[in-house]
Amino acid sequence: MIEMTIDSIRVSLMNYQRVVILKEKMAKRYLPIWIGPSEADAIAVKLQGVTVPRPLTHDLLGSVIDSLGAALDSIIVSDLKSDTFYAKIILNVDGQQVEIDSRPSDALALAVRTDAPIFAEEAVLDKAGILLDEETGKPVLEESDEVDTKDKKVSEEEMRKMSAFHDFINTLDLDDFDKRKS
Repeated sequence: MIEMTIDSIRVSLMNYQRVVILKEKMAKRYLPIWIGPSEADAIAVKLQGVTVPRPLTHDLLGSVIDSLGAALDSIIVSDLKSDTFYAKIILNVDGQQVEIDSRPSDALALAVRTDAPIFAEEAVLDKAGILLDEETGKPVLEESDEVDTKDKKVSEEEMRKMSAFHDFINTLDLDDFDKRKS
C-alpha cells in the first residue's frame, strides 16, 4: 500500500464532472478518481475549513463511529474494476480491525474529518496512476507505457475499458495543477 494525500478537487471543463486528485505522499504519481458533486463539496468544505450549521452526512457517520466506541484507522483505495474505484474504511473496534466496503468519495470525506491516513493499493496505482509533466501539467507516458503490453499486468481489455478514463484526464484543466488553494 502507498500512502496518499488529497492534492486537489478538479472539475472537467467538458462535462463538469468532479475528480479528486490523490498524490503519492513520497513520490510524484497522481491518482484521479471521479466523484459526485455532493461528495466533492463534502470533501472541499472540510479541506477549506468551512463550518456548516448542521452536520453533513459524513460528519454524522464520524459521530456514529465515535459514539459506538470505534475509531477510523485509515482508508484504502483498494481496487479498480471496469472504471469503478473501490475503497475500504478501516475501523479500530475494541482493538480489532474491521474493514467496511465504501465508495472512495465517502471514505475520503470521512478521512478528511478525522485526519485518517489515506492509502492506495499498488495495483490501483499501476492501472490508473499518472505522472504529470512539471512544465505543462499534462499527463505524460511513463517509459514502461511504451513497451509491448503483453508483458504488462494490465490486459488489453482493461486498457480498452480505461480509454474513457484517459480521455477524461486529457480534458481536465491542469494549468494550475500544482497551485494550492489559499
